[in-house]
Amino acid sequence: MPLPPRWLRRLVLAPGVVLLAFFVVTTLPAWALLALAASPLVPGRLRPLRLLWIGTVYLVWDAAALLALFLLWLASGFGAYKRAPAFQRAHYLLAGWFLRIMFWQARWTLRLSIDVVGTDPDTALPGRPELVVCRHAGPGDSFILIHALVNWFRREPRIVLKETLQWDPAIDVLLNRLPNRFIAAGPDGRESVVRQIGHLATGLDDDDAFVIFPEGGNFTPSRRLRAIDRLRSLGLERMARRAERLRHVLAPQPGGLLAALDAAPDAGVIFVAHTGLDQMLTVADVWRELPMDKRIVMRFWSVPPEEIPAGKQERIDWLFDWWARIDTWIAANRNGAADT
Repeated sequence: MPLPPRWLRRLVLAPGVVLLAFFVVTTLPAWALLALAASPLVPGRLRPLRLLWIGTVYLVWDAAALLALFLLWLASGFGAYKRAPAFQRAHYLLAGWFLRIMFWQARWTLRLSIDVVGTDPDTALPGRPELVVCRHAGPGDSFILIHALVNWFRREPRIVLKETLQWDPAIDVLLNRLPNRFIAAGPDGRESVVRQIGHLATGLDDDDAFVIFPEGGNFTPSRRLRAIDRLRSLGLERMARRAERLRHVLAPQPGGLLAALDAAPDAGVIFVAHTGLDQMLTVADVWRELPMDKRIVMRFWSVPPEEIPAGKQERIDWLFDWWARIDTWIAANRNGAADT
């Protein structure tokens, strides 16, 4: 479904979420009774009630974020000064606060825990910008990464995201006010996308973290095969053979990362792998796993700028080498044990 224009999203979707949240909260006792009555009819412990609570919390979270963003818009002179450094910082602080609330609820409702191992952006290259290159799999992995960067490591992320995430009004409003890029999916306009990514990575300062997901989407077995076929259709047989050896990740698309490396030559690179949610590929998988009771492990590897290859082909090979290392780490840690 095509994304509505921005003015329509602001006038219809955003107020609609606030009104829907008000309706759900005021009628929550009735919904809770229905969910409780349905719970014995489905397997698992109180799954309908848990799902209702998760959906309600997220809806209220979205609505509260929109109201806070509206107040920031008023305070910035009806948006005239929203790009000023003070208001940019205020938006990052707001994002951090709302992400803390989300993960407090996730720990309580879903019994999720998040552990970070390896070098992290606080200790790897302090005082320097970093390019954060992450695998993409499972529900909410991008939220987890941004939560870690903002709240644990005090970084200000610049993120490359799919444009469909703008269907969520709070994400739409917040991230369009900050230096991020929503990218349309599909092979058309790839050169334009690479230029946008390079522009976004220009001018990083010492607390910035440029975040990119080179796979372009969540891992699924069918997407893995399509990525391999795409490489072959482009005549990239050597890369296709390397991609076939990757069992738990998609073949990385190097164009965006190469543009970011050229735009930010002084930045270090943090590679990020994670496991814990990667086996939940569909809504049915998520439903089956409730309550999740998962330990999510994020593994960080740091590469200083002097260790990054200089040539284009060398950088592509280097990226595939790292993706093979990430693939191996995932295979060894899918049951929750993680190396340090």
